[in-house]
Amino acid sequence: MSVHLVNPSDNSFGTAVITPRWLFVLAAATPRHVGDPILVDESIEQIDPATIKLGDIVGISVHTGNALRGYEVGRLAKERGAIVVYGGIHATLFPEEPFERGSADCVVKGDGDVVWGKVVNECLAGNPRRIYDGGKIEGDQFLAARWDLMDAGKYMWASVQTIRGCPKHCSFCSVWRTDGQKPRQRGYQSVVDEIVDLRRKGFRFIALADDNFYPVTLTDLRLARQQNDLIKLESLQQVRDERFALMTELAKLPKDMVFFTQITMEAAEDTDYLDAMRKANIKGALVGVEAVTPEGLKSVFKDFNYSGDDLANQLQTFKKHGVHVLGSFIFGLPTDQPGTFQATVDMALKAGVTFAQFVMMTPFPGTVDFLRWEKEQAADPTLVEGTPITRYWLIPPHIRPKMFTPHPSMSSEEIRERTQAVWDRFYDWSSVWKRSACTPTLRARVAFVLLSKLYRQMYASTGISSDSARRQKAKSSARWMARQTRKIFQAKPMPELVGPTWEPKPKSLGVGLVSLS
Repeated sequence: MSVHLVNPSDNSFGTAVITPRWLFVLAAATPRHVGDPILVDESIEQIDPATIKLGDIVGISVHTGNALRGYEVGRLAKERGAIVVYGGIHATLFPEEPFERGSADCVVKGDGDVVWGKVVNECLAGNPRRIYDGGKIEGDQFLAARWDLMDAGKYMWASVQTIRGCPKHCSFCSVWRTDGQKPRQRGYQSVVDEIVDLRRKGFRFIALADDNFYPVTLTDLRLARQQNDLIKLESLQQVRDERFALMTELAKLPKDMVFFTQITMEAAEDTDYLDAMRKANIKGALVGVEAVTPEGLKSVFKDFNYSGDDLANQLQTFKKHGVHVLGSFIFGLPTDQPGTFQATVDMALKAGVTFAQFVMMTPFPGTVDFLRWEKEQAADPTLVEGTPITRYWLIPPHIRPKMFTPHPSMSSEEIRERTQAVWDRFYDWSSVWKRSACTPTLRARVAFVLLSKLYRQMYASTGISSDSARRQKAKSSARWMARQTRKIFQAKPMPELVGPTWEPKPKSLGVGLVSLS
């Protein structure tokens, strides 16, 4: 009997940019008495069903984007006689769907670091439950990933998580509803130990795969003081102090290391925090800009962001303090006009954003936007070959619409074309080469250009999806660029690297249950 863990994907590029962390965390959660799990990351190569035997356990993590492929993998595994278990954010939100579509035997909701071991043991004993609820574990229950099971030559960046949850409430985001608004912070000691292990293996580029690396803002602290809420103030300050302690330790690691994370725009007001990030070699961050107008920001519950020239200045603040921005922008908001697209790319170029992504408005399950849209559709549902549009992830990609909610003044095709034009403008050769000047060497500059083009190729999915010949050509091109880029990101292993020695910590009495996400 073997345990298989599968990260499903329709697109395999032979090389992946960032490790799917859940895969290696659940490998650590797999009971040792069943042996090492078999890990399959389909973003590299798709699963071979012949590897699955009668009685094996196959764990599949699904988010909304890969749910359809995940259900296909589950059916293949069931045909081979396996016990099929689903988890991940999508299975948490729709726990019945894997039974209906993916031949599930069990579904795991919530975090899975602790509960996964129970799932495996009960499946082996022949008495699995239908649904397991892992809840939301505390930070001291987070498991370090089993990187010894990774094929290091297939990934450019490794990933380490330091915190789960986000205190914000953006209408388009499900994180605060599924992972909670209370930050659950992992001790910096275990984070640093894991990073040291990865550097020994030859990884110097690490993604800090957090929901929000900046969980406590200066405004949060100020409001707690004004309200004289001393308990809340102490709790917020503890989280903030732990963040700075982590960054202090990261700054002691080999200077060739590069970290990347995800934070909110408010961090630009906290220059002490940005300076600590720079010293810690956190050289880049995905920042949710979303919209460049006050109306657009208000429509997504993100009016704590700035717009106009204030936005440009705020974005430039990151760069002045040594943190490069991957700006994330949304098109298709009800307030968008034809001129919004050009204004957005002009803003991104003016503000000196190093990377950018331009996504079309998608109502993701678990979000306020999705619940509102689902309610609107209830009376007169739109169907695509019999499938309600509110279950768009179940529609085959070649017939799936690019946009799902009608816009008051533009057609979906117009929004798609204008979005594509923005990607093309931001990532044209001259713009990319100009931005690459931020790197210190010619080798790094070449890596920047290749990574920019690869990012554009892999994530600008606004083209004509029905044209299979063009899709295959694009995939072949992306595979070639991925191979070349990975070579540049590879670093010499440092097996001799010595990690810090920590003072022993008292054991927590708390009980937590990671998710297959």
